[in-house]
Amino acid sequence: MSRKEVPRAGLLKAALVGRITNAQGARALRLSVRQFRRLKRRFREGGARGLLHALRGRPGNRRLAPQAREQVGVLMTTTYAGFNDVHLTEKLREVHQLAVSRSSVRSIRLALGRPATRRRSAPQHRSRRPRKPALGQLAQLDASPFAWFEDRGPLATLHGVIDDATSTPLALWFRPHEDLHGYVAVLERTCRTYGLPLELYGDRLNVFARNDPHWTLAEELQGHQDPTHFGRMLQALGIGFIRAHSPQAKGRIERLWGTLQDRLTSELRLRGISTLEGGNAFLPEFLADFTRRFARPPADATPAWRPVPRDLADLLSCRYHRTVARDNTVHLGARWVQIPRGPRGRSYAGCHVQVHERLDGHLRVVYHDTVIASQPSPDPAFVLKPREGPGQVRRGPQRGTLRHALGELGRASLTQARAVSPSRPRMDPEDPRAARTRDREAARHLPTPQTTPNPCPAPASSRRRNSPTHPWNATFSRRQRALNAAQTTEEDISI
Repeated sequence: MSRKEVPRAGLLKAALVGRITNAQGARALRLSVRQFRRLKRRFREGGARGLLHALRGRPGNRRLAPQAREQVGVLMTTTYAGFNDVHLTEKLREVHQLAVSRSSVRSIRLALGRPATRRRSAPQHRSRRPRKPALGQLAQLDASPFAWFEDRGPLATLHGVIDDATSTPLALWFRPHEDLHGYVAVLERTCRTYGLPLELYGDRLNVFARNDPHWTLAEELQGHQDPTHFGRMLQALGIGFIRAHSPQAKGRIERLWGTLQDRLTSELRLRGISTLEGGNAFLPEFLADFTRRFARPPADATPAWRPVPRDLADLLSCRYHRTVARDNTVHLGARWVQIPRGPRGRSYAGCHVQVHERLDGHLRVVYHDTVIASQPSPDPAFVLKPREGPGQVRRGPQRGTLRHALGELGRASLTQARAVSPSRPRMDPEDPRAARTRDREAARHLPTPQTTPNPCPAPASSRRRNSPTHPWNATFSRRQRALNAAQTTEEDISI
């Protein structure tokens, strides 16, 4: 008997001996009087066993046919191996026209002794953040390194953007590693497909925002660090950025990765896709089907997308400051751009320009908001990489002050000057002339403080030193010329 049927026997016995009426027994069992009389008659004829349902232990009339159960078991272990119960149920209904339920698929899986694809653990306590009401108010972006192609292809990282209001994946893109190119690619696809979102929600990766302790003098004066390349793109587009302090803070996209690592991996295996190019070509079809199944309507039907500017490709570019060489060329790494003649045949040599490197590799040289030269992409498979990292070109002294840097350089140069000139005649330390001499020697060996290395080093021909007898190497001090002549005479005598 079930727990619901246990108290029936005692009430039916009391009704048979006349201790309670049929109405009282029916109210106690929450049945009608007519149904209580039926149970009373069955108890009188068959005892407690007569209270059991007549169909208990017999197979149901709507059970799955043995042939269908066998077909589901074969598909579960061959074609759709590794699919979860819900995903497998959808495939059986849509592809094989088998009207099965998720519970039936689960029972067949348990009968075959196959464990669940994903283990369910008890959720931890988290405070719920309400969704944004409108589409486009907040989008979360992240990347997930995973064996998306399993053992058929290389390891890859899937970059993605998801809307916070509707849980709609806005853009997905495969890359070999998590990098700037992948994030700019999904941002560009989101902007061109939907529009500009109001804010982005991401982690504290150094691609999004600076997280190094190095400050230049200009940054100290302005009170904040310069943004990264991605941060500058967001500022140019007017998109805010929120840095999450934990993975749970951006839980929507984290749960999306858990779903995609199950469903997308199975779909790629089903179609035999094993390359990044094939996976990126399949992503639009997968996104359309995924959105149709899992997207939810927003609370506010009016979307918050903003129109895309015409120069979106130029805004989504890495920008570098360069100085035009004497031959009117601008160098960016191994690439160089020839600048044509300006108005009235003017030359741009020595001018400070800005070089824009787009996502597709197209270069543009801008001078006072005017494009003076351009160069097409060198390769269709171009990868946008930062030429200068956030911590490399801005790296300064740990204590962060220009005075500290100059003091350290001065002390080091003074020590070096004393070590490299042991043959000079010693002078009295109290003599003012000795102090002036030491200052001149230290200033001569004092390197110029630079906050950024020269991105375009001078050619080898311009770095050649003149001969010792060159007039430029002659000093203007008569006393120094006399000391040099005396030192030369002493060296000749010793030789």
